[in-house]
Amino acid sequence: MEAFGYANPKTLKEAFGMLGSSWQDGMVLAGGTDLIGMMKDRVMSPKVVVNVKALAELKGIGQAATGVRIGATVTLDEIASNPIVRAQFPSLVQAALGVASPQIRNMGTLGGDLCQRPRCWYYRNGFGLLGTKNGESLIPKGENRYHAIFGGGPAYFVSPSSFGPALVALDAKVKIASAKGVREVAAKDFFVVPTSDSQRETAIMPGEIVTEIMIPTGAKNATYEVRERDGLDWPLATASVALKMTGIRIASAKIVLGHVAPTPWAAAAAEAALVGKSIDEAVAEAAGTAAIQGASPLSQNDYKVQLARICVKRALLKAAGKA
Repeated sequence: MEAFGYANPKTLKEAFGMLGSSWQDGMVLAGGTDLIGMMKDRVMSPKVVVNVKALAELKGIGQAATGVRIGATVTLDEIASNPIVRAQFPSLVQAALGVASPQIRNMGTLGGDLCQRPRCWYYRNGFGLLGTKNGESLIPKGENRYHAIFGGGPAYFVSPSSFGPALVALDAKVKIASAKGVREVAAKDFFVVPTSDSQRETAIMPGEIVTEIMIPTGAKNATYEVRERDGLDWPLATASVALKMTGIRIASAKIVLGHVAPTPWAAAAAEAALVGKSIDEAVAEAAGTAAIQGASPLSQNDYKVQLARICVKRALLKAAGKA
């Protein structure tokens, strides 16, 4: 780990002044479950780490006029146990509980989960965000069993966020602040597919801080995920669904896959196929099959196609109270 400075601001405004104008100047520290490991491995070496965990502006869960507000430094454990979240957003609770390590659930934050960097071993071992050597991607012919089956390059990493798919399905908005002001980004636009190593995989820019997430209510929702082990593994595939109902029939549907593409992946064909139907085993099965249309697995990860299909089916049955 390179030497670095440590800043402990008392207000959000003070934090902005400590971050600087580039990623090398300063980086935000909340739970630190990703950042510290990357600094130890020298993947990232900021001059200053700015601890925002104690800032009141970033805390809390509460009802708001447009839905539910969750502060960026709310921990995974707080999300899993909060009565408002449990009543309105089982998909978020299920995503939080999928992180089976109590240590990570108690330290990791919602904002940190959204902003964590890819787990791709090419990136983490110095081959850049796109995993290239001499201008050529190492991934299609290399070790790619945990990489993307949607998107088709040049980025083959998978978005590591546990909450991203659920927040996209729920039409959440991410509030981002800096010394220049505040902006709001739809969760679906927060995640970005980079086309070069100089870009980032989220909409965050140097000097900016995620402050809160706003989530509208009223949709039946659920998350289902598959891991190799329940302990410290990241998911192999996930699906989050949000259904708006008219009686027992679906008025509109959002189905978003996770850990199968560089961003949370909306399954538009499956969403369209569900409108006007009521959920049963056959309808959920057909939606799962529609969701994997266009999948293009690499040499070692075609198993993810089947997992994604199963995740969609089971998430839909969960959301409908039939699983």
